[in-house]
Amino acid sequence: MPAPFAEVAGPVAVTAVALAFGWLGVASVALALIDVRTHRLPNAWVLPGYPILGGLLLVACLAGAPWSSLLRAVIGGLVLFAFYLVLRAAGGGMGGGDVKLAGVLGMALGWTGWPALAVGAFAGFVFGGVYGAILLAARRAHRRTAVAFGPWMLLGAWTGILWGAETAARLGL
Repeated sequence: MPAPFAEVAGPVAVTAVALAFGWLGVASVALALIDVRTHRLPNAWVLPGYPILGGLLLVACLAGAPWSSLLRAVIGGLVLFAFYLVLRAAGGGMGGGDVKLAGVLGMALGWTGWPALAVGAFAGFVFGGVYGAILLAARRAHRRTAVAFGPWMLLGAWTGILWGAETAARLGL
């Protein structure tokens, strides 16, 4: 069973988790396309992630999923939000949409597990860095060229959600 469902049993809990991650999948595609085209992550897509994911994951716990998963999701969301907020405050080039999206992705990653959170958070920077290096090498960009980071955050998060535990184990984490 895929990682978000690892500790989930019962039809209501499984359905709630499937709806939460299904919404995240749809939102991920929409947000990636919007960010590539406009360099913006609109609140209309990002902010509903908090009550949608939080509410559906709460329903899953009420239906039998472990409460520790929900606690991990809340902590993951807070940690990733705070980390991106610090990067933004330090002038790291993060936009407000990136910070808000980080909290939503942290919730999904945290629900999946600590290895997923670590891998998913790190992978976004790796993917974005490789893309930036390719642009620089191909002379399609320079050091000050703005690059949409949302798609790389999303790709990193999905990498963590789907393969975080295996990747962390292979890296000895």
